Amino acid sequence: MYRPSLIALLVVAATLSALADETAAGTLRWAGRGDLQTADPHAQSNGLTRNLNALVYESLVTRDRQLALVPALATSWQRVDATTWRFRLRPGVRWSDGSPFTADDVVFSYERARSATSPLRAHADAAGTARRIDDRTVEFVTPGPNPILLEHVATIGIMSRAWCERNRAATPPDDAVGVDSITARQAMGTGPFVLQTRQPDAKTVLARNPHWWGARDRRFEGNVDEVVYTPIPSDAARVAALIAGDVDLVADPPPHDVPRLRQTPGIEVVAGTEHRIVFLGLDQGRDELLYASVKGRNPFQDPRVRQALHRAIDIDAIQRTTMRGLSQPTGALLPSPAQSTPELERRPPFDREAAQRLLAAAGYAGGFEVTLDCPNDRYVNDEKICQAVAAMWSRIGVNTRVNALPWANYLPKLERRDTSAYLLGWDGASPDAIFTLQPVLATWNGRGDGDHNYGRASNPKLDALTARIKVELDPELRLRMIREALSAHQAETNHIPLHRQVLPWAMRVGVRVPHRADNVVLPHEASVP
Repeated sequence: MYRPSLIALLVVAATLSALADETAAGTLRWAGRGDLQTADPHAQSNGLTRNLNALVYESLVTRDRQLALVPALATSWQRVDATTWRFRLRPGVRWSDGSPFTADDVVFSYERARSATSPLRAHADAAGTARRIDDRTVEFVTPGPNPILLEHVATIGIMSRAWCERNRAATPPDDAVGVDSITARQAMGTGPFVLQTRQPDAKTVLARNPHWWGARDRRFEGNVDEVVYTPIPSDAARVAALIAGDVDLVADPPPHDVPRLRQTPGIEVVAGTEHRIVFLGLDQGRDELLYASVKGRNPFQDPRVRQALHRAIDIDAIQRTTMRGLSQPTGALLPSPAQSTPELERRPPFDREAAQRLLAAAGYAGGFEVTLDCPNDRYVNDEKICQAVAAMWSRIGVNTRVNALPWANYLPKLERRDTSAYLLGWDGASPDAIFTLQPVLATWNGRGDGDHNYGRASNPKLDALTARIKVELDPELRLRMIREALSAHQAETNHIPLHRQVLPWAMRVGVRVPHRADNVVLPHEASVP
């Protein structure tokens, strides 16, 4: 039987001492490694932050448990012509302060999401210009045909124009430079929950929204009236808290503890493959790396070096030892395999000698030193993955130091491009590849393309195909172009894909939380004893 260490139990006690008095029947106590980064739905794009904010701020369309698009703040939509879509808004929706939701809020929210400080601007731009027809009707006019407009619309949370203007928050805060804003700390939405308190690195408390329209439509399926989210960065402490009964749900248990948790009385583990690709990025934009021993040149600009690093990775060993089987290795940089092929999924074979020959051919027979940046509280075994990769790269002469940081410090570092090599995960509620091609793989242009291409890789063939994929309405032709773009990316090894996560969720027996491939926890669909 699993017995948490005394230190772990003391950490749990210190972290959760305040929870006992404030939790009651109907409270879902949820713990994870990371924390909510901001309460502003347009200021961050990482998964946990989007998840918590989506409980407060809704979009026009949302996803069901199978990730199909379904109505939310819009009840219906139609394509008027090749560049115009019309949405009918749900009647009787109110903000959590009781004020009415109207088309003006939709128009304002899309203008706000297009701000330079918003990482969602590419989605807002792709959705087009929103214009009010009447209180319950909005039209979107796109600059060109958009075959997946609904996918973009599903990413933009709607905010109250009056509330934002009253609080001088007409644009999102710039999280890359740490600008504070009332919207980072407070919120007012139309969703199933309201934000009661946000204490960074301590807890976030959400309460059931009495004005939620979904309650009338019987979308509140569970019995959860309150959600207490507690960040517990220590794996041992988080698991100990679950076993001790101090939390109900851990959606990111450490893989090495999953077998024990499955055998622990009172604990249930459910698992499924997440739509998230974990990969490595390399700085290809600078002529000299920031954190490397090589001066006056950048080895990552040579595709032979990138190929050598790819071939030096024993992905089966990582799956077996580091991930304990909780991963699906792949050669395709796609969160979902829906649009992939066996050829794209295939990785180059692990071959240390071939990797060393490639390095020598590129002029680096003696190797070099480099730093690999890594989060330590965001993905399943993220720091351990980096340590494993660093050891494998070091064996071919690329001596690698791991710099592991909490996500709150790590993401701003990437956004400043203060990195030479980095680990990142990219999720996809939508199976469509454009949501990886455009923000992650395309060349950065300052207008939405390549916003998360922190290594500034550039592939002209991929860029040309991505531009066509954005507007192609023929689904078969579009799919062929997607696969061609991904093949072009693989040929240049612009990034190094590792695996898709297999996510276990651990919860107390009697707690029911539907497991989803997008790793989204929906407390209004959950029940607690």
